[in-house]
Amino acid sequence: MEELIEQTQALLRQHHLRWTKQRKKMIESVAQHPDRYFNIVEIDQYLREQYPGLSHDTIYRNFKEFEKLGIVELRQHNDQMQVKFACDAAHHHHFICDQCGKVQEIKMPPVDSSFFEKQLPGAKITGHRFELHGICADCRAKSSQ
Repeated sequence: MEELIEQTQALLRQHHLRWTKQRKKMIESVAQHPDRYFNIVEIDQYLREQYPGLSHDTIYRNFKEFEKLGIVELRQHNDQMQVKFACDAAHHHHFICDQCGKVQEIKMPPVDSSFFEKQLPGAKITGHRFELHGICADCRAKSSQ
């Protein structure tokens, strides 16, 4: 975890962003389990207990900035924003366990955006996201016991 935090600190400084104790706590909160998504609301509550002057907007704005820098991945799930430490791969897809929240990277053949653009005349596709949901092998093994 220390290595992830040090890399993040260097990246922020490289982009002329200050390394504050609040930002460090934000990174620590997701770096503890880099293979899981966390609800930002939970992290928000935890951080605002630690730093009462820290605003909800500041936390979300920082996570959005971290996402632009490739530090974290954000996703909307069940009307809640979730965050996880970013994977090393440039473009990738996930399998997410509905019970424990564990995230596993999955391989997929390249997506040909021209196939979809033909269905959307005049549109230009700039990206996509693909997630599989289910129960991971560990959770299935636990439930069968």
